[in-house]
Amino acid sequence: MSGSESSSQELANFIGVAVKGLGDSTLGGFLHRWENTAFSLIAISLLSAAAYFSLRGRALIPKTRLQNTAELLAESLSDFVCGVLGQKEGRHYLPYIGTLFLYILTMNFMGMVPGMKSPTSSLNTTIALALCTFVYVQYTGMRRLGIAGYFDHMAGSPRMPEEKGVFKVFLILLFIPIHILLFIIHIIGEFVKPVSLSLRLFGNITGEDALLYVFVMLGLSMLSVLKSPVGFPLQIPIMFLSLIGGAVQAMVFSLLSAVYISMMLPHESAGHHH
Repeated sequence: MSGSESSSQELANFIGVAVKGLGDSTLGGFLHRWENTAFSLIAISLLSAAAYFSLRGRALIPKTRLQNTAELLAESLSDFVCGVLGQKEGRHYLPYIGTLFLYILTMNFMGMVPGMKSPTSSLNTTIALALCTFVYVQYTGMRRLGIAGYFDHMAGSPRMPEEKGVFKVFLILLFIPIHILLFIIHIIGEFVKPVSLSLRLFGNITGEDALLYVFVMLGLSMLSVLKSPVGFPLQIPIMFLSLIGGAVQAMVFSLLSAVYISMMLPHESAGHHH
């Protein structure tokens, strides 16, 4: 076991091994505290290197397999985002949602590499990702709708009733508390979204890492009587399931982020895509 969440079951990683060797030293405590941040930075470095090498020497007709792969991935992500937000809005928000997908996907897969760890198995990481989407969604709403339009949207776009006489007074008395209640519900709903996003990603990746740990330990115990330095590879089927699960979780997080953005767009821009 290693990492800042010491209660979780996960395979050892190189930072965790270093922390164990350093004991209670200042450096050991520093590495333990910033372990997940370090692996997040490793994921950023891997993506940056992949982007650099795929764009270096690029041509109109791709000459390298890496450029081909990058263009195919970019086109697939564009189709995915535009399918939710529409062609015009999808191309505008593709950089954020596409980057979010690739970043989460890379972090999810890192836990299956010996000596590495999935930073998304830490609630701190998933909360940070969810807060990025939360802030971006609110910023999008205020920028596209204006401050007045943003609060009008939160209140359910209230419009005064057109009826006249006593019935209009009755409708107004009913109208005001309903839209105050709608405003409160919308505000609560906006704050629930990042909680839901972070817990879903954290729970699934932590569960996959724990399952991988259990099967590795079972494989080791099967050959322990032979004093073998390696175990029976029971974890291989779980790794395939983790590949699928990691990709699905990255897609779900990105899809929900796109949906939340679409809900903040002006109705004429959002259309019926969401």
